[in-house]
Amino acid sequence: MKMKKFIAVLATVSMVAAMAAGCGSSSNDTSADSNAAADGGSDLSGTITAAGSSALKPLVDDAADSFLESHPDVSITVDAGGSGEGLKQVSEGTVTIGNSDVPAEDKLDADAAGELVDHQVCVITMAPIVNKDVADAGVTDLTKDQLISIFTGETTNWKDVGGPDEDIVLVTRPESSGTRATFQAYALDGNEEASNASMETDDSGVLLKNVTDTKGAIGYVALSYLVDNDDVATVAIDGVEPTLENTYSGEYPVWTFEHMYTKGEPDEVTKAFLDYIMSDDYGTQMESLGYGVSSKMTVTEH
Repeated sequence: MKMKKFIAVLATVSMVAAMAAGCGSSSNDTSADSNAAADGGSDLSGTITAAGSSALKPLVDDAADSFLESHPDVSITVDAGGSGEGLKQVSEGTVTIGNSDVPAEDKLDADAAGELVDHQVCVITMAPIVNKDVADAGVTDLTKDQLISIFTGETTNWKDVGGPDEDIVLVTRPESSGTRATFQAYALDGNEEASNASMETDDSGVLLKNVTDTKGAIGYVALSYLVDNDDVATVAIDGVEPTLENTYSGEYPVWTFEHMYTKGEPDEVTKAFLDYIMSDDYGTQMESLGYGVSSKMTVTEH
Protein backbone atom coordinates (compact mmCIF):
# COMPACT_ATOMS: atom_id res chain seq x y z
CA MET A 1 0.00 0.00 0.00
CA LYS A 2 2.80 2.38 0.88
CA MET A 3 4.51 1.48 -2.39
CA LYS A 4 1.35 2.37 -4.36
CA LYS A 5 1.15 5.74 -2.57
CA PHE A 6 4.83 6.38 -3.36
CA ILE A 7 4.31 5.55 -7.03
CA ALA A 8 1.26 7.82 -7.18
CA VAL A 9 3.17 10.71 -5.61
CA LEU A 10 6.14 10.15 -7.92
CA ALA A 11 3.84 10.14 -10.93
CA THR A 12 2.25 13.39 -9.79
CA VAL A 13 5.64 15.06 -9.27
CA SER A 14 6.79 13.88 -12.69
CA MET A 15 3.70 15.31 -14.32
CA VAL A 16 4.19 18.67 -12.60
CA ALA A 17 7.86 18.72 -13.59
CA ALA A 18 6.98 17.86 -17.17
CA MET A 19 4.36 20.59 -17.25
CA ALA A 20 6.85 23.09 -15.78
CA ALA A 21 9.48 22.04 -18.30
CA GLY A 22 6.92 22.34 -21.06
CA CYS A 23 5.97 25.85 -19.92
CA GLY A 24 9.63 26.85 -19.69
CA SER A 25 10.31 25.51 -23.16
CA SER A 26 7.31 27.32 -24.57
CA SER A 27 8.43 30.58 -22.94
CA ASN A 28 11.96 30.31 -24.40
CA ASP A 29 10.63 29.57 -27.85
CA THR A 30 8.33 32.59 -27.71
CA SER A 31 11.19 34.79 -26.58
CA ALA A 32 13.42 33.55 -29.36
CA ASP A 33 10.63 34.05 -31.88
CA SER A 34 10.02 37.55 -30.53
CA ASN A 35 13.71 38.42 -30.75
CA ALA A 36 13.88 37.09 -34.28
CA ALA A 37 10.80 39.05 -35.20
CA ALA A 38 12.24 42.16 -33.58
CA ASP A 39 15.50 41.78 -35.47
CA GLY A 40 13.69 41.41 -38.75
CA GLY A 41 10.96 43.91 -37.94
CA SER A 42 13.36 46.59 -36.76
CA ASP A 43 15.30 46.63 -40.04
CA LEU A 44 15.01 50.05 -41.62
CA SER A 45 13.91 51.00 -45.09
CA GLY A 46 13.52 54.32 -46.80
CA THR A 47 15.33 56.97 -48.80
CA ILE A 48 17.72 59.67 -47.60
CA THR A 49 19.01 62.45 -49.85
CA ALA A 50 21.74 64.83 -48.72
CA ALA A 51 23.38 67.82 -50.40
CA GLY A 52 25.63 70.73 -49.50
CA SER A 53 29.12 71.04 -48.07
CA SER A 54 31.82 69.48 -50.24
CA ALA A 55 34.08 69.41 -47.18
CA LEU A 56 31.63 67.14 -45.35
CA LYS A 57 30.80 64.92 -48.33
CA PRO A 58 33.61 62.33 -47.85
CA LEU A 59 32.44 61.67 -44.30
CA VAL A 60 28.79 61.32 -45.27
CA ASP A 61 29.74 59.05 -48.19
CA ASP A 62 31.78 56.78 -45.92
CA ALA A 63 29.16 56.71 -43.17
CA ALA A 64 26.49 55.89 -45.75
CA ASP A 65 28.48 52.92 -47.05
CA SER A 66 28.93 51.56 -43.51
CA PHE A 67 25.31 52.21 -42.53
CA LEU A 68 24.00 50.40 -45.62
CA GLU A 69 25.92 47.26 -44.69
CA SER A 70 23.53 46.83 -41.74
CA HIS A 71 20.51 48.38 -43.47
CA PRO A 72 20.51 47.24 -47.10
CA ASP A 73 16.91 48.36 -47.65
CA VAL A 74 17.86 52.02 -47.15
CA SER A 75 18.87 54.18 -50.10
CA ILE A 76 21.24 57.13 -49.48
CA THR A 77 22.29 59.69 -52.10
CA VAL A 78 24.91 62.32 -51.27
CA ASP A 79 25.72 65.37 -53.43
CA ALA A 80 27.91 68.42 -52.87
CA GLY A 81 27.08 71.86 -54.28
CA GLY A 82 28.20 73.99 -51.34
CA SER A 83 26.75 74.75 -47.92
CA GLY A 84 24.46 77.50 -49.21
CA GLU A 85 22.94 75.21 -51.81
CA GLY A 86 22.47 72.39 -49.30
CA LEU A 87 20.70 74.68 -46.86
CA LYS A 88 18.50 76.07 -49.64
CA GLN A 89 17.50 72.58 -50.79
CA VAL A 90 16.68 71.21 -47.32
CA SER A 91 14.70 74.38 -46.58
CA GLU A 92 12.70 73.87 -49.79
CA GLY A 93 12.18 70.19 -48.97
CA THR A 94 13.97 68.87 -52.06
CA VAL A 95 16.53 66.94 -49.96
CA THR A 96 16.30 65.20 -46.59
CA ILE A 97 19.55 66.60 -45.17
CA GLY A 98 21.40 69.84 -45.85
CA ASN A 99 25.13 69.57 -45.05
CA SER A 100 26.79 72.80 -44.02
CA ASP A 101 30.06 74.21 -42.71
CA VAL A 102 28.21 77.21 -41.28
CA PRO A 103 25.07 77.79 -39.20
CA ALA A 104 21.87 78.02 -41.23
CA GLU A 105 21.39 81.61 -40.06
CA ASP A 106 24.46 82.61 -42.08
CA LYS A 107 22.88 81.55 -45.38
CA LEU A 108 19.09 81.69 -44.90
CA ASP A 109 16.64 84.26 -43.61
CA ALA A 110 15.49 83.90 -40.03
CA ASP A 111 12.14 82.28 -40.86
CA ALA A 112 13.65 79.62 -43.13
CA ALA A 113 16.50 78.91 -40.71
CA GLY A 114 14.02 78.59 -37.85
CA GLU A 115 12.31 75.65 -39.57
CA LEU A 116 15.52 73.61 -39.62
CA VAL A 117 16.89 71.31 -36.91
CA ASP A 118 20.67 71.34 -36.46
CA HIS A 119 22.54 68.05 -35.99
CA GLN A 120 26.15 68.94 -35.15
CA VAL A 121 28.11 65.91 -36.30
CA CYS A 122 31.85 66.67 -36.16
CA VAL A 123 34.67 69.21 -36.31
CA ILE A 124 36.38 70.08 -39.57
CA THR A 125 39.77 71.71 -40.05
CA MET A 126 40.60 73.82 -43.11
CA ALA A 127 44.20 73.89 -44.31
CA PRO A 128 45.97 76.26 -46.70
CA ILE A 129 47.62 74.23 -49.48
CA VAL A 130 50.20 75.16 -52.11
CA ASN A 131 51.68 73.62 -55.22
CA LYS A 132 54.71 71.48 -54.43
CA ASP A 133 57.08 73.88 -56.24
CA VAL A 134 56.20 76.62 -53.74
CA ALA A 135 56.82 74.38 -50.74
CA ASP A 136 60.03 72.98 -52.24
CA ALA A 137 61.28 76.56 -52.54
CA GLY A 138 60.77 77.09 -48.81
CA VAL A 139 57.21 78.29 -48.22
CA THR A 140 55.93 75.92 -45.54
CA ASP A 141 54.84 78.46 -42.92
CA LEU A 142 53.11 81.83 -43.28
CA THR A 143 52.08 84.39 -40.72
CA LYS A 144 48.42 85.26 -40.64
CA ASP A 145 49.27 88.73 -41.96
CA GLN A 146 51.08 87.17 -44.93
CA LEU A 147 48.15 84.85 -45.59
CA ILE A 148 45.73 87.77 -45.51
CA SER A 149 47.93 89.76 -47.86
CA ILE A 150 48.07 86.85 -50.33
CA PHE A 151 44.36 86.03 -50.33
CA THR A 152 43.24 89.66 -50.57
CA GLY A 153 45.47 90.12 -53.62
CA GLU A 154 47.91 92.56 -52.05
CA THR A 155 50.89 90.18 -52.32
CA THR A 156 51.14 88.73 -55.82
CA ASN A 157 54.61 87.16 -55.98
CA TRP A 158 55.96 84.35 -53.82
CA LYS A 159 59.36 86.01 -53.48
CA ASP A 160 57.75 88.61 -51.20
CA VAL A 161 57.10 85.91 -48.57
CA GLY A 162 60.36 83.99 -48.94
CA GLY A 163 59.41 81.84 -51.92
CA PRO A 164 60.38 81.61 -55.58
CA ASP A 165 60.16 84.51 -58.03
CA GLU A 166 56.82 83.30 -59.28
CA ASP A 167 53.32 84.70 -59.56
CA ILE A 168 50.85 83.67 -56.88
CA VAL A 169 47.81 81.94 -58.39
CA LEU A 170 44.72 81.99 -56.17
CA VAL A 171 42.39 79.02 -56.45
CA THR A 172 39.19 80.40 -54.98
CA ARG A 173 35.67 79.39 -53.97
CA PRO A 174 32.32 81.08 -54.65
CA GLU A 175 30.54 83.14 -52.00
CA SER A 176 28.04 80.31 -51.42
CA SER A 177 30.83 78.10 -50.06
CA GLY A 178 30.85 77.34 -46.36
CA THR A 179 34.51 76.39 -46.62
CA ARG A 180 35.23 79.89 -47.92
CA ALA A 181 33.20 81.43 -45.09
CA THR A 182 35.16 79.44 -42.49
CA PHE A 183 38.56 80.21 -44.02
CA GLN A 184 37.70 83.87 -44.45
CA ALA A 185 36.52 84.20 -40.85
CA TYR A 186 39.34 82.37 -39.08
CA ALA A 187 42.36 82.44 -41.41
CA LEU A 188 41.78 85.88 -42.92
CA ASP A 189 40.21 87.51 -39.85
CA GLY A 190 37.12 88.41 -41.85
CA ASN A 191 38.95 90.12 -44.71
CA GLU A 192 37.28 89.67 -48.10
CA GLU A 193 38.95 87.06 -50.25
CA ALA A 194 39.98 88.14 -53.75
CA SER A 195 38.30 86.18 -56.53
CA ASN A 196 39.95 84.38 -59.41
CA ALA A 197 37.05 83.54 -61.72
CA SER A 198 39.15 81.31 -63.95
CA MET A 199 40.04 79.08 -60.98
CA GLU A 200 36.87 79.38 -58.89
CA THR A 201 35.22 76.14 -57.81
CA ASP A 202 33.18 74.82 -54.92
CA ASP A 203 34.27 71.25 -55.57
CA SER A 204 37.10 70.46 -53.17
CA GLY A 205 38.36 67.67 -55.40
CA VAL A 206 38.62 70.04 -58.37
CA LEU A 207 40.32 72.67 -56.21
CA LEU A 208 42.85 70.11 -55.02
CA LYS A 209 43.63 69.11 -58.61
CA ASN A 210 43.96 72.75 -59.70
CA VAL A 211 46.49 73.46 -56.95
CA THR A 212 48.33 70.23 -57.78
CA ASP A 213 48.59 71.06 -61.48
CA THR A 214 49.23 74.82 -61.34
CA LYS A 215 52.65 76.23 -60.50
CA GLY A 216 52.47 78.98 -57.90
CA ALA A 217 48.95 77.98 -56.82
CA ILE A 218 47.48 78.35 -53.35
CA GLY A 219 44.06 77.37 -52.06
CA TYR A 220 42.49 75.65 -49.08
CA VAL A 221 40.62 72.41 -48.39
CA ALA A 222 39.40 70.38 -45.45
CA LEU A 223 41.88 67.92 -43.91
CA SER A 224 39.67 65.11 -45.15
CA TYR A 225 40.91 65.79 -48.69
CA LEU A 226 44.53 65.49 -47.60
CA VAL A 227 44.46 62.03 -46.01
CA ASP A 228 47.03 59.89 -47.87
CA ASN A 229 47.60 62.74 -50.32
CA ASP A 230 51.08 64.11 -50.95
CA ASP A 231 50.37 65.87 -54.26
CA VAL A 232 50.20 69.26 -52.53
CA ALA A 233 51.81 70.72 -49.42
CA THR A 234 50.03 72.16 -46.40
CA VAL A 235 51.11 75.49 -44.93
CA ALA A 236 51.37 76.18 -41.21
CA ILE A 237 49.90 79.43 -39.87
CA ASP A 238 52.14 81.28 -37.42
CA GLY A 239 54.12 78.08 -36.91
CA VAL A 240 51.09 75.89 -36.12
CA GLU A 241 50.44 72.94 -38.42
CA PRO A 242 46.86 72.17 -39.53
CA THR A 243 46.33 68.87 -37.68
CA LEU A 244 43.51 67.36 -35.65
CA GLU A 245 45.68 67.42 -32.53
CA ASN A 246 46.33 71.16 -32.91
CA THR A 247 42.63 71.71 -33.61
CA TYR A 248 41.56 69.79 -30.48
CA SER A 249 43.97 71.84 -28.35
CA GLY A 250 42.75 75.14 -29.79
CA GLU A 251 46.21 76.07 -31.12
CA TYR A 252 45.17 75.89 -34.78
CA PRO A 253 42.47 78.48 -35.51
CA VAL A 254 40.83 77.45 -38.80
CA TRP A 255 38.09 75.01 -37.86
CA THR A 256 34.35 74.81 -37.48
CA PHE A 257 31.63 72.46 -36.35
CA GLU A 258 29.92 70.63 -39.19
CA HIS A 259 26.13 70.62 -39.41
CA MET A 260 23.61 68.26 -40.96
CA TYR A 261 20.24 70.02 -41.04
CA THR A 262 16.79 68.49 -41.37
CA LYS A 263 13.53 70.35 -41.93
CA GLY A 264 11.85 69.66 -38.62
CA GLU A 265 12.64 66.52 -36.65
CA PRO A 266 14.04 63.70 -38.81
CA ASP A 267 12.03 60.62 -39.69
CA GLU A 268 13.04 57.22 -38.30
CA VAL A 269 15.54 56.22 -40.97
CA THR A 270 17.18 59.66 -41.13
CA LYS A 271 17.48 59.80 -37.33
CA ALA A 272 19.09 56.36 -37.29
CA PHE A 273 21.64 57.49 -39.88
CA LEU A 274 22.46 60.69 -37.99
CA ASP A 275 22.77 58.78 -34.70
CA TYR A 276 25.17 56.37 -36.38
CA ILE A 277 27.44 59.19 -37.62
CA MET A 278 27.57 60.70 -34.13
CA SER A 279 28.10 57.38 -32.33
CA ASP A 280 31.25 56.46 -30.40
CA ASP A 281 31.60 53.40 -32.63
CA TYR A 282 32.05 55.59 -35.70
CA GLY A 283 34.36 58.13 -34.00
CA THR A 284 37.61 56.27 -34.76
CA GLN A 285 36.68 55.94 -38.41
CA MET A 286 35.76 59.61 -38.46
CA GLU A 287 39.25 60.61 -37.31
CA SER A 288 40.92 58.30 -39.82
CA LEU A 289 39.12 60.29 -42.52
CA GLY A 290 40.49 63.59 -41.21
CA TYR A 291 37.45 64.79 -39.26
CA GLY A 292 37.44 65.68 -35.57
CA VAL A 293 35.24 64.25 -32.83
CA SER A 294 33.35 67.15 -31.26
CA SER A 295 33.69 65.86 -27.70
CA LYS A 296 37.51 66.02 -27.94
CA MET A 297 37.57 69.78 -28.44
CA THR A 298 39.10 71.65 -25.50
CA VAL A 299 37.61 74.87 -26.89
CA THR A 300 34.18 75.36 -28.40
CA GLU A 301 34.53 78.95 -29.58
CA HIS A 302 37.20 80.87 -31.47
